[in-house]
Amino acid sequence: MAPTRLSDLSEGDLLARLFPIFDGTKGAAPLLLGPGDDAAVLGSPSGAVVLTTDSMVRGRDWRDDWSSGREVGRKVVAQNLADIAAMGAVPTGLLVALAADPSTELAWVLDLAEGIAEAAREAGAPVVGGDLSSAGEDMLLVAITATGDLDGRAPVRRDGAQPEDVVAVCGGLGRSGGGLQLLLEGRGRTHADGEPEPGDRAVHELCLVHRTAGRPPFEQGPVAARAGATSMIDVSDGLVRDLGRVARASGVRVELSGRALTRAAAGALTEALGEVDALRQVLSGGEEHSLAATFPVGAVPPGWTVLGTCVAGEPAVLVDGAVPTVTGWDHFRP
Repeated sequence: MAPTRLSDLSEGDLLARLFPIFDGTKGAAPLLLGPGDDAAVLGSPSGAVVLTTDSMVRGRDWRDDWSSGREVGRKVVAQNLADIAAMGAVPTGLLVALAADPSTELAWVLDLAEGIAEAAREAGAPVVGGDLSSAGEDMLLVAITATGDLDGRAPVRRDGAQPEDVVAVCGGLGRSGGGLQLLLEGRGRTHADGEPEPGDRAVHELCLVHRTAGRPPFEQGPVAARAGATSMIDVSDGLVRDLGRVARASGVRVELSGRALTRAAAGALTEALGEVDALRQVLSGGEEHSLAATFPVGAVPPGWTVLGTCVAGEPAVLVDGAVPTVTGWDHFRP
């Protein structure tokens, strides 16, 4: 039997399949009017709204032979909610947009929706609406706009780091980049592979993080804000590149400890890639969506790992006093 494709349905038919999937997503902010009208109406408990958006394009941000629709859904939610967390905010809602070739199979779209809904439920961020559009041949784009609430606090910006602040991270480093390296080298594991053999568990772990973004520590953004974080950023383009943004915005130099970075590379990353590539991914691997922040001395919350300090000087990121040979991801450069 031929698979059902989007061209076999009307827009209303597709929405009738999608709304029940998203209906179970609930959040802390009051949803005054949900999907089905021209726009949703979402309460703003503190009177300020944090907004961010992120998109994924098939062939650029994922490959169908590597990732399932559900995995793509989880990843695009994680990308957005990590940005909300990096401002010190709590997620309150998600808007989902899909532009797809009409020949796209309905089963893939429903799988995508299941992944989005699953991640949204875990984070307490309801899907409140979105948009559907047809697109050219083989084109598939998924975009999410996320909203958040600061609980009455000021946002934690990139420009607040001070000399003598401690630099710390919550979540893993380099795992997604390591998974991408393995997949590109033909040594990775895709969504179609079965349960890993014991010797493949490290490879499986890294590839799964790359395909889904794992479970970033969203709840630690507000925790860091309450602890007095002076700056914070989502590690999406690599630790060196993202901390470089903090350094430039704040006018400080970030000095990282090579020993601390080596410890961060231990475990599955070193087991699957070896010490040299593992450390390279810790420094430059993107799409990890952990949180990096600066804190006054003595204010680092439990669960955060200290990587270095901020000092006065020309804005830069150094490792044991030297400029790293790797940087990170740039969308418009090879």
